[in-house]
Amino acid sequence: MAEDLLRYDILVQDALRGAVKKILAEVGRTGLPGEHHFYIAFDTNAPGVRVSSRLKERYPNEMTIVLQHQFWDLAIGEHAFEVGLSFGGIPEKLLIPFSAIKGFFDPSVQFALEFEPGKTAEPLPDDLMEAVGELASIEAATKLETKSEDKPAKTKREAASKSQPADEDKGEPDKPGDGGGAVVSLDAFRKKT
Repeated sequence: MAEDLLRYDILVQDALRGAVKKILAEVGRTGLPGEHHFYIAFDTNAPGVRVSSRLKERYPNEMTIVLQHQFWDLAIGEHAFEVGLSFGGIPEKLLIPFSAIKGFFDPSVQFALEFEPGKTAEPLPDDLMEAVGELASIEAATKLETKSEDKPAKTKREAASKSQPADEDKGEPDKPGDGGGAVVSLDAFRKKT
């Protein structure tokens, strides 16, 4: 058998990632239509993935997110997407390169795609990798600043939780708070035309 010099496997993976990108871009513009919702599995160790250290500890290799009722700030870039989600009542911002996606599933129509993470013709651009590094530094500095402020805030939270049930107990959806992290717009990494 002849060697595949054109690398059809990589071309197909990139085309399917392009489909996911278009789907997410449409949802970012118009919202989820009908009963559509997505399960997106990704490699948490892939280059460019940006999740909090709390989530990284909990999901050291792979994580699956659900885009259905409670997500916000969905932003689609050339090489990655960013989304806000709540985990256990704590709002988080995730940055996920398309090359890190392992699976995409829309159970409403039984549509599924499976990927080999990292198998892509295009490496992540240097400026995206630099921005991820800068965000890690900002997060580390923010953690140091907030550690000293945590005790009074915890006491207030504990007092509030004794007087009334938490949002989760009320059945209200989690909402993003002023949780202090840094957000970088993906517009800086888009190709300029």
